[in-house]
This record gives sequence, C-alpha cells and structure tokens, in this order.
Amino acid sequence: MSTTHPSRLAVLGGGPAGLMAAEIARAAGIDVHLFEAKGSVGRKFLIAGKGGLNLTHSEARPAFDARYRERAGEVGRWLDAFDADALRAWARGFGVDTYVGSSGRVFPLDRKAAPLLRAWVRRLKDTGVHFHVQHRWLGWDDAGALRFSTPEGETIFAADAVVLALGGGSWPQLGSDGAWTETLAQRGVDIAPLAPANCGFDIGWSPHLAGKHAGAPLKPVVAHWRDAHDRDHALQGECVLTETGIEGSLIYAIAANLRDAIARDGEAHLHLDLAPGRDQQRLHADLQKPRGSRSLGEHLRRHAGLDGAKTALVFETMDKTSLQDMAAIAATIKRLPLRLLRPRPLAETISSAGGVRLEALDDALMLHDLPGVFCAGEMLDWEAPTGGYLLTACFASGLLAGRGAADWLSGKRS
Repeated sequence: MSTTHPSRLAVLGGGPAGLMAAEIARAAGIDVHLFEAKGSVGRKFLIAGKGGLNLTHSEARPAFDARYRERAGEVGRWLDAFDADALRAWARGFGVDTYVGSSGRVFPLDRKAAPLLRAWVRRLKDTGVHFHVQHRWLGWDDAGALRFSTPEGETIFAADAVVLALGGGSWPQLGSDGAWTETLAQRGVDIAPLAPANCGFDIGWSPHLAGKHAGAPLKPVVAHWRDAHDRDHALQGECVLTETGIEGSLIYAIAANLRDAIARDGEAHLHLDLAPGRDQQRLHADLQKPRGSRSLGEHLRRHAGLDGAKTALVFETMDKTSLQDMAAIAATIKRLPLRLLRPRPLAETISSAGGVRLEALDDALMLHDLPGVFCAGEMLDWEAPTGGYLLTACFASGLLAGRGAADWLSGKRS
C-alpha cells in the first residue's frame, strides 16, 4: 500500500490478538495505530473473564496442539513462537501471577481480567501505540486507504501495512459480528463460512422439562458419541439443561463433532451416562429393591442417586410402559439417548469456527493475495474447545502477525 506515512501499521481490532500484534510491532519500532469499533478495547476478553479469567491451559504439548483438531499442525507452529508457558510469563511481566486449577486450566491468582487488561493498555499507550475507538472498518477506498465509520462521519487512514484482528461471528454486541467476511471475499480472499463453536444444541424438550428444569446442572455425566469414522468416544464432565436443549463445558468440548454430524446427517446422536459411578448390573440390582409407597422419582433418587433434573430426563425419554421395567430404566440411565437438532445461533456461541482459510496466508499470516495485509485471532479458520486454548492461540497468532508486519515494513521480507 502506497502512503505518505512510512512504516505506519494499522491494527484493526482491540481483542487479545490485535493488542498483541500492536505490542510486538511497536517493540520493533513501528508506528502503530490500533482501531476498535466499540468505545473501548478488550470487551470480549473482559466478559470471558467475568467468571474467572481462564488465560491458558497447563496441558503439555503435543496434546495441547491436538485440541485444534484439523489445524493442529498450523496452530502448533504458532505455539512454537508463543505457547502457554510464554503466555504465563508474559502475564507475570504485569505482576499477574497465575495458578493451575484442578482441571488443568490456568487462571490469574485473583481470577480477574480487568487488572491485566488495564495494565496492558497502559503499557501500550506509554510505548506509543495510538488508540482510535469507535472506528468501524468499512474496507478500502480506491487509493488503498482504510475507510472507517465514526461518530463524526466517515474518515480514512493511510497505512503501509494492516493487521486484521476483527474476531469471528460470536457475541456481535461486543464487536465481532463477522461483517468483514464480505469485504475480504470481494477482494478474493478464501473464507470458510463462519459456524457456531463451543455452543449449545437444541433438542426440543417437553414444556414440563423446559419450564421446570432449564438451568439445572447435570453432573457428573459421561457423554458417548460416534465420530465421522463410526468410532466410539466417551468423555466425563458437566453440562446444563436449557429451555431448548443442552449446553455447558462437556458439550462445548465435543461441539465440533456434534455440529459436523448435524451438517452431515441432519441430526446428531448423543448418549449420556447419568450414573457413571455404577455399572448397569449394579444399578439394576439397586433399582430392584422394594419401592413401597414411594414415587418412582423418589425411588430413583434413593437407589440410583439421580437428582430431579436427571430423573426428569429419564421420564422425558421413556414411555409409561417402559417405566415399569427396572431393567429398562437401568439401561436408560446408563445410556440415555439424545437427538440434537441444531446448534444454537452463532450470535449466542462462545466462539466461531470458519474464517480466513489458513491456506490463504503465508507463515507470517500475511494474505497471499493482499501483500501487507496480515490476519490474526478468531477471524482465522481454526477452532478449539474452551479451557484456555482459544485465548492462547489468539495471543500466539497476534504475535506472529505483528512480527510479520514489522518485518515486512522493515524490509526484512518481501
């Protein structure tokens, strides 16, 4: 891009990927201007940390890399430059020490996102990064300058290079609405359609279950499913009933498989073991004990350990005749079938899959067809489960894009 401002980098997007790109490029001596559509940066970062900032995960590599599924190789190369240990060390540079929770997830000692974000933005400003909020990117003008919508009207900004860190399509109220897909597609950039990731699924409960048990946790349970190659998988965890279906950490961990099954077959089938601590034979024996005058629900609570939500699922699944058969009930408790109809809408999901295909980028995350334009973060075509993996890859890709842009502007690469 030809401008009158040499070595000027525009970073579009104030999430972790954009902020990291700005930090790295500024450290290399580049004049960095960061643009954010909302009134402040890091909004999704703050929301993600509302219940405790899960910064990264302690899982060792290469198992860590495998969480990125089909993109494990590419994202693994990002992590070679900036992995979970590097992220923890980076946070420590702000005085934010971290600890490993019982699940292996890594949190700041105070579990808060705001102090880290405030310290980061302060340091970026102190080092000379220029912040421009309420600047919504509209694309390029005919001369190659960036166009922005602002409260004062449209404005343009000429830059020698650009890092796009515009987010995916989840939580659009926080700024990542996926509107950039059309702009880049018009420039010939290869983009995989945005799709829900780390999402809940619709099942279609009866009004009774939806009205009485929405929000109820299911813990612990074991999910059983088959992949596209008809291989069996199982994972223990926790999930939550919703008015329309099911969500929660266990479901998010396998959401990509379930979403792909629905896209392929029109529906996905999931089985839940509601009593993972007992085998079916023992469960059947326990349920054979005299019921007396107690209700079936109370009998299941006493002798199968089921709470109200799990009992409601059994009643939802079985008809009146089969509910008279304790062997059938035991089998259902150990393998309760669920038919998933659709993922929840993209706007509701924690993150999105799809985006700029990695094949459209070089190793420094510069677009092959748009020299000087780099991409980072969730707008790239990769996905991962919750647990710190999402943030880690966003930070790592931001670092690579910022480094790549700085090298390109400095003439170290063409």
